[in-house]
Amino acid sequence: MMEPKVSIIMGSTSDLPVMEGAAKILDEFGIPFEMNALSAHRTPEAVEKFATNAADRGIKVIIAAAGMAAHLPGVIAAMTPLPVIGVPIKASLDGWDSILSIVQMPPGIPVATVAVNGARNAAILAIQIMATGDAELMGKFKAFKNDLKKKIVKANEELATVKYQYKTN
Repeated sequence: MMEPKVSIIMGSTSDLPVMEGAAKILDEFGIPFEMNALSAHRTPEAVEKFATNAADRGIKVIIAAAGMAAHLPGVIAAMTPLPVIGVPIKASLDGWDSILSIVQMPPGIPVATVAVNGARNAAILAIQIMATGDAELMGKFKAFKNDLKKKIVKANEELATVKYQYKTN
């Protein structure tokens, strides 16, 4: 049985369409993960149990998403020694309420924060963190970055064939 290395936590299942971006990247890299809905406000005891036990269960990185009053990533970070990556969810105020709640952590309780609805980048950052101690994963990550580069090179080659009267390249 696979043991999860990354935990994806969301305030409610309404965040799942965004958080699937993280799940897809972790799947692509073959990294076992778990997904749960926990609420800092509605299930604080469950959040505490999760956060205080995550490291002992083998979790290496936590990706926590929350919208509106986005306290979940910070509450988890306060109770775990693991790195926490916050994903602000665009629930209201174009996601500004969420991002400001997540980035304004007090000294000693950091939460890495990605863009609003940036679950994909949260998973990529989790992989980078884990790859620092895993040569095989680092190799996969370097290949992933190289593929990104190749996509841009190909895009420029395709743009070269686009013709406009005043286009010079």
